[in-house]
Amino acid sequence: MRALLALEDGRIFEGESFGAPGTTVGEICFNTSMTGYQEVLTDPSYRGQIVAMTYPLIGNYGTNAADAESRSPHVRGFVIEELSQRASNWRAETSLEDYLRRWNIPGAEGIDTRALTRHLRTRGAMKACLTSEEISREEAVRRAADGDGVVGMDYVREVTAPAPYQWDPGDQASLPWSASSEGKKNALPPIRHRIVAYDYGIKENILRRLRQNGFAVTVVPATTTAEEVLRMNPEGVFLSNGPGDPAALNYAHESVRDLMGKVPIFGICLGHQVLGFAYGGRTFKLKFGHRGGNQPVKDLTTGKVAITSQNHGFAVDPESLPNEIEVTHINLNDGTVEGMRHCELPIFSVQYHPEAAPGPHDAGYFFGQFARLIEEKKK
Repeated sequence: MRALLALEDGRIFEGESFGAPGTTVGEICFNTSMTGYQEVLTDPSYRGQIVAMTYPLIGNYGTNAADAESRSPHVRGFVIEELSQRASNWRAETSLEDYLRRWNIPGAEGIDTRALTRHLRTRGAMKACLTSEEISREEAVRRAADGDGVVGMDYVREVTAPAPYQWDPGDQASLPWSASSEGKKNALPPIRHRIVAYDYGIKENILRRLRQNGFAVTVVPATTTAEEVLRMNPEGVFLSNGPGDPAALNYAHESVRDLMGKVPIFGICLGHQVLGFAYGGRTFKLKFGHRGGNQPVKDLTTGKVAITSQNHGFAVDPESLPNEIEVTHINLNDGTVEGMRHCELPIFSVQYHPEAAPGPHDAGYFFGQFARLIEEKKK
């Protein structure tokens, strides 16, 4: 079955449909990760977007329940160059095509993803229509132009938890896999700190990594007020990743602003951007975003460079930040802000993903840094 990918500027790509048939519209973006397509599909930060993978062969190791980063996929469509005809992995439970069909997500293979990526890098992010229906090219372009994008959109309300909950109270979901041939699991460290995590679209591997670093986590909806959080008496507050436009989240800005100075705070990705607004700053839309597991970031305090996992389309404007906020990390590709800290209060954040999934683990030390910040605050 034919698949048509029409961009709002009139560019057309043709391929073959796989997954669920139908039509979908959203912002088109590309991800440069070589593995981890199931983590990409289930990352809530992709809400409202059609994702194209730059790595050519996708689907070769199938899908399984353990690798999902949330309860369901969140992408509106999935675009690849070549679909593997065989899922070959001992952990595979179903093929990628069956997985997309189960969740009613349209896919397209045979797309020239190299040309698509170059076009988006040149022209910038835009909306697109992915369809397997018999509609004209002109109609597909019109649907793309008329559809919802990301700017001004609050997708956080669609993905956040409906009510507070304790993460992994039985200490089973957070157990790391051993590298031994027997596949035995390692014991978790004792709980040292009890924190609250704002769910703006949190990935489960973030929660696993927090528990693996000695945190007991209470997850709360994105609309939870600072007063409600403080009544839980947390030792720290974590601000998660999430989808959409950070400028549209006034309720989140207000809650975080009210928490500043009362409890240590660590933010990543969207949480980092929300902190930017809480400081009194602003964000801007990146031309085509940072998405993948190979983004170079420089720590300005040490001079060290880390290869990081990222997924975001907005960045904090450094010129908008007050004097008490220090930019600590920058992206070496375009110089945008990748980390910042408050010079007087126990608050810091990074734009990228220290939990990876998928991606390198260079930035995993930030969870330990958060623990030390809480311990220093106690003293």
